[in-house]
Amino acid sequence: MNDLLRILLFPFSLIYGGVTWLRNALYDTKVFKQTTFDEVKTICVGNLIAGGAGKTPHTEYILKILQKEQRVATLSRGYKRKTSGFFVVETDTKPEQSGDEPLQIKQKFPSAFVAVDENRVKGVKKILAQKSADVILLDDAFQHRQLKCGLNILLTEYDNLFSNDMLLPAGRLRESKKGYLRADIVIVTKTPEYATPIDLRGVIKEVNVRPYQNLYFSYIKYAHPYNLFDKSETINIPMHLFNCNVLLVTGIANPKPMLTYVKEYAEDVVHKAFPDHHHFTGDDILQIKQAYDKIENENKIILTTEKDATRLISFSEEFKDVSIFVLPIEIDFKTKTEEFNEQIIKYVRANKIHHRKYS
Repeated sequence: MNDLLRILLFPFSLIYGGVTWLRNALYDTKVFKQTTFDEVKTICVGNLIAGGAGKTPHTEYILKILQKEQRVATLSRGYKRKTSGFFVVETDTKPEQSGDEPLQIKQKFPSAFVAVDENRVKGVKKILAQKSADVILLDDAFQHRQLKCGLNILLTEYDNLFSNDMLLPAGRLRESKKGYLRADIVIVTKTPEYATPIDLRGVIKEVNVRPYQNLYFSYIKYAHPYNLFDKSETINIPMHLFNCNVLLVTGIANPKPMLTYVKEYAEDVVHKAFPDHHHFTGDDILQIKQAYDKIENENKIILTTEKDATRLISFSEEFKDVSIFVLPIEIDFKTKTEEFNEQIIKYVRANKIHHRKYS
């Protein structure tokens, strides 16, 4: 967004900021009621900025470390789904029923209870009524103040810190920067490999966490791609992409890290970008195939994301003569991995939830 447009939109940001400040103040002063669930541990993974900061991969990371000894459920609103209310996600659910990210989680963790509900309080109640759960992970619920979670995790991108942004619509902040004070944990996501200790110290100073908050730095790891229609078929990125041309198809908020990664190994990369959570149409598939056919190198593949895979897999007939692979991602921590894991496990194992984390 250019500076002139930001100036023009700034008055609207002031109005938006006033509305969100009042709403938060009413919750902080208990004029608006918050619901707490003492019978289950609740962990919120969210952010202050609209767009992708890596909430779903971090939710998956926490699910992975907890599922061995806890009964874990996940709850999100199911962004861009065509259903409404409470909906239980199964491995064969259609993305338009649940949203792509909840379906991605269910397909990666079939034993997890995955549900969606735009009203998180009602969603938690219905999960507890249908399923015995020790922990409920709430994906993108930081601004859902009606529910008071036991542990709040706030994500912010390394290259787009909340502390450097402005309120909507001049910027991308969903609420005031001071909203970060509600977090117990702040994670700086998508930290580059080249980030030095001096770089990290600069970010630490910029974010300025409080004594009751813990700060971590996470980064993206890419696993071996698998065939969209046959997960048993995998390829090795460095070896397979040597002298290979790639058509990268993405419908995510920030494809830059993935694009940078693929360019490191492929002979050439053509990027076909769609909006975040895009529902692919027949015309979209035709455009993708035409872009693929234009690549002259016979050694060529299509790479896409796990999230996009949930929406592309229904086009098996259209892609029958095309090599299309899914590039899985995971997150890990630059430092203090065990400290983060222990903080999560310690909270879940605790007998009581400590509600008042900030003043």
